[in-house]
Amino acid sequence: MFNEIIRRLAEITPEEQRILSGDESVQRDLYTSDPDFIVDSRKFLEKGCWIDVRVNTRFVYFPPHSHNYIEMVFVLSGHLTTTIDYARTLVLSEGDILLMNQKTVHDIRPCGEEDLAVNFMILPEFFRRSIVRLDEKNLMRDFLISTLMQAEGMKKPVPAGAAALEGKRKAADQAAGDFLLFHAKGIIPVENLIENLLWNILISQKGMSTISQTTMELLFMNLSALSSDVRAADEGSWKDTVMTVLEYIDTHYTDGTLEEAAAMTGYTTYSLSRLLKSRAGSNFKQLLQDRRLQQAAYYLENTTLPISRIIEKIGYENSSYFYRVYKDYYGISPREYRAAKAGNIYGA
Repeated sequence: MFNEIIRRLAEITPEEQRILSGDESVQRDLYTSDPDFIVDSRKFLEKGCWIDVRVNTRFVYFPPHSHNYIEMVFVLSGHLTTTIDYARTLVLSEGDILLMNQKTVHDIRPCGEEDLAVNFMILPEFFRRSIVRLDEKNLMRDFLISTLMQAEGMKKPVPAGAAALEGKRKAADQAAGDFLLFHAKGIIPVENLIENLLWNILISQKGMSTISQTTMELLFMNLSALSSDVRAADEGSWKDTVMTVLEYIDTHYTDGTLEEAAAMTGYTTYSLSRLLKSRAGSNFKQLLQDRRLQQAAYYLENTTLPISRIIEKIGYENSSYFYRVYKDYYGISPREYRAAKAGNIYGA
């Protein structure tokens, strides 16, 4: 199975030839015009197409990037190593299928000549039709719903005030659907469908677009049935790391530092900050500031402490800065907040 497809796809591409000739870098303009390295489907998919496939570029390190489409990686032969959201490294083997939504950041380690993988590019529009065919209680369905919510900008609001930290915890917990990993080697129906998909797209004959869409839908229905073989993202260590940092901030909001949090979790400061931004929605500095402002609001509402004393207790030294960020966060000044909550103004 796949022998003829592998023979065709294993040929060295012009991009790979350039890399082998000594230019060991990724030409970003081939993939995106975005400075954040979001690979753009418009660089590859013809207008009106929902699905296409490209061969993974070998012989070079592909730096961290995300996509404005859903990516499905299938390993035809050999291995492929990728790190998801700067936190979890996966080594994919022949027959493995990695499904990632748009916001998932990952890199790819250099592949050898025998390490052949293909990347299916699937626009969110495709799933608006196929999602109704999946069972109600299904990990794949949850993944697709999350995908559609992201594509349509449907973000759940983060609660203000004392509930904000809990809201970020829940947001981190809900982010578990960023990727799914299937070990599909030897599962004949899945292999047959992928072989058909590759063949249909490769030969690109008239009418194959509809066939490819129907085949992809059948593939997702088969993968959905393999729930016992799915390894969801929430099995990774990133979740525990985010919770550890949030708990650290909760108890060390007056003097907590990114350096100390990184030392606790075994991350570099850069990697931890990127992980928090990806999973909790804010970097360490923002999370720490949110917690301080929440504590300030608690003191304003529940104590008669002067505002100057509250500023000291939550770890700020610059009162002007505190007044500015507090108003940005809550929409009103600390005095106005206290007046609204207590009905009178205590001394500052």
